[in-house]
Amino acid sequence: MGLLAALPAFAFAGDAVAQSTSPTLPDAPVPAFAAALQPSPPPYESSQAAEASAPAMFPHPDNTRYFIAGQANIIFQSHGPFHSPYQGPNSLLPRGEYKTSLLGTIYMAYQLNRGPNYAADAIFDVEAADGRGISEALGVAGMTNLDVVRNPNLGKLPYLARYELHQVIGLSNWEVDSDRGPFSLATKLPARRVELHVGRMGLPDFFDINSVGSDSHLQFMNWSVDNNGAWDYAANTRGYTDAAVAEYVDDAFTARYGIAAMPVVANGEDLQLEFRRANGQNVEFELRHGPGAFVKSMAQRRGVVRLLGYVNHANMGDYREQNIKFIEHLTPTPDITAHPLQSTVKYGVGLNMEQEVSDNARVYGRFGWNEGQHESFAYTEVDQTFAVGADYVGKSWGRPEDKAGLTLATNAIKRDHQAYLKLGGLGFLLGDGNLNYAREDILEGYYNLHTWRGVYYALDAQYIDHPGYNQDRGPLLVESVRMHVDF
Repeated sequence: MGLLAALPAFAFAGDAVAQSTSPTLPDAPVPAFAAALQPSPPPYESSQAAEASAPAMFPHPDNTRYFIAGQANIIFQSHGPFHSPYQGPNSLLPRGEYKTSLLGTIYMAYQLNRGPNYAADAIFDVEAADGRGISEALGVAGMTNLDVVRNPNLGKLPYLARYELHQVIGLSNWEVDSDRGPFSLATKLPARRVELHVGRMGLPDFFDINSVGSDSHLQFMNWSVDNNGAWDYAANTRGYTDAAVAEYVDDAFTARYGIAAMPVVANGEDLQLEFRRANGQNVEFELRHGPGAFVKSMAQRRGVVRLLGYVNHANMGDYREQNIKFIEHLTPTPDITAHPLQSTVKYGVGLNMEQEVSDNARVYGRFGWNEGQHESFAYTEVDQTFAVGADYVGKSWGRPEDKAGLTLATNAIKRDHQAYLKLGGLGFLLGDGNLNYAREDILEGYYNLHTWRGVYYALDAQYIDHPGYNQDRGPLLVESVRMHVDF
């Protein structure tokens, strides 16, 4: 409880020393679709509007039909030796180790139609990933580096990350400003509209966005902080899928629905494109009135609440069935993949909140839950998660492009999943050969330093207690240094 109490204190620290006259809270650059979620002119300047002028290496004009930009993210991580009386094939290595990852992206887009009521864009992104995560990204449900590709054998060659068509259908004559970015090029859009996205994409491009905790390039790095750990969203091992997303955007809310291809096997590279056999369906309702709307002193500050639900149909195993087969001596060890081809159902919900609390500070929170009986298949092995945290912009010490953040995430799995790991079963991320169960708790903090134009450096530390839900192992401290460049 003392740690939770410290988070609000961190958020307010420094405001008593220096107060800004503007309630705008600059943030790391985010995709333009996030800005489009705030269609009505608010009583204060939106944080996304401030982000449009965030530093980059090169200018990006608003008056061209094309958009070209890029980013590079390099993360060095290490940890020292930690207590471990045993380990399994999928354990976090107890000896000290260090690893480096590199992720580079080129964003390209072209305006097919520039008229706001029927704006249309063609999007084409190329990406390259190199390096590896600590312990090959195994042994921790809340893995420490979101940039890490979970299959290190995929190679270093560039690949097509996104190829997508974006279509706007205007439903009103009232136009509002929209920040231009890699996923939406129009600078004016109808306040009330439908937006359609079809092609290859990442579902977190549209769902479960949180401006405090969604950007591993300029904010937190942990998997269960930057996304909802219990949201087993459809994706291949690189994080992308073939999907269609429809959004209805109105003055105070947005409703969105998406259907996407699931991987053929857990954490696999190939997607099952027969949607009648496997698919992931997602629905989200976003209300642009946060918890602060009920507090008079924060009524004019930006806040958002998002409610997410999802249902996955895929060839997923059942933890209880595999445990029974092992107990009845039908299998030498529990094996979640040892079942005939089938289509089973996994479902879950998520709650996502963010709120400006001062001129320089914001707080956020996430909750996620899924039914936990069926195999963790696409993202990570989490059945329930809570996360709370805050960030603070460095205006008060003369560094308006710097930012510090602190968060606490705690993850859990259901009893059948616990028993499966205790009996020696392996998931696609976890498997110590035994399990003395406890919640996996993660405390992460960072300081992001802007140096010149689009160049940023960050120091990050993650304290992990009970890695892989095993209180026989750990705790450990993972230290990180990050360099990020926006081109």
